[in-house]
Amino acid sequence: MTCEELRDHYELYAMGVAAEPEGGEIREHLLRGCEVCMAEMKRARAITAMVGGTAPLVEPSPKLRRRILASVGVEERAFGWAPWLAMVAALSLFAAVYFGGRERGIAEQANQLRDRLRQQDIELTHLNEAFAILSGPDTTVTSFGAGQQQPPKGKVFVNPTQGMMLIASNLPPTAPGKTYEMWVFRKGNPKPERAGEFQSQTGGTALHIRRGAVDVAALAAVAVTLENEGGADQPTSQPLIVAPLQ
Repeated sequence: MTCEELRDHYELYAMGVAAEPEGGEIREHLLRGCEVCMAEMKRARAITAMVGGTAPLVEPSPKLRRRILASVGVEERAFGWAPWLAMVAALSLFAAVYFGGRERGIAEQANQLRDRLRQQDIELTHLNEAFAILSGPDTTVTSFGAGQQQPPKGKVFVNPTQGMMLIASNLPPTAPGKTYEMWVFRKGNPKPERAGEFQSQTGGTALHIRRGAVDVAALAAVAVTLENEGGADQPTSQPLIVAPLQ
């Protein structure tokens, strides 16, 4: 199996409840020093430690045995093979239901934590990219929207090695199925280039980064239009933002 196929089983392996053949596959990957699996297991162990820390140990009730026996119609004072067999069957059923539900619950918590950590990684990467552009000694800044009545306002930062960053306010939330799309115009070329899609946040703010080297001398302007989700090859609406670049 590939590492991608084993993706949803690392947390279960870390908890010691991974089914076969996935558990054996992960073990083989780890034994041969698979870097992907080793990194995933490190993350999975951290997640299961967090989950374990949030689930306090519960002392079983001394009445649990009597309740289980009563649930299958067995009196505790009775003795013989039939009651014991019934008790074993009841305990087996109880264990299967309890631990099956507990495994699913832990797996769901692990998936939620994994998604949260991935989202935090994305946000951290985004902030690092923004900081690299803002702090670059060669970064230039252009403002837009000043002096107009409640238009989108903000700034465009351009760094020749890191990329371009748009920061805007007064951008209303998009309707379902819609997205904002940024465009780059170059000198002597009336056809704009697609520069990525983004959504505004609560309060109408937005931050969008186009990564990569930029030929600053060739830039003419940056614009933003409202498009259908997935973007368009060419603008299909009037620009909400136009920022001439110096």
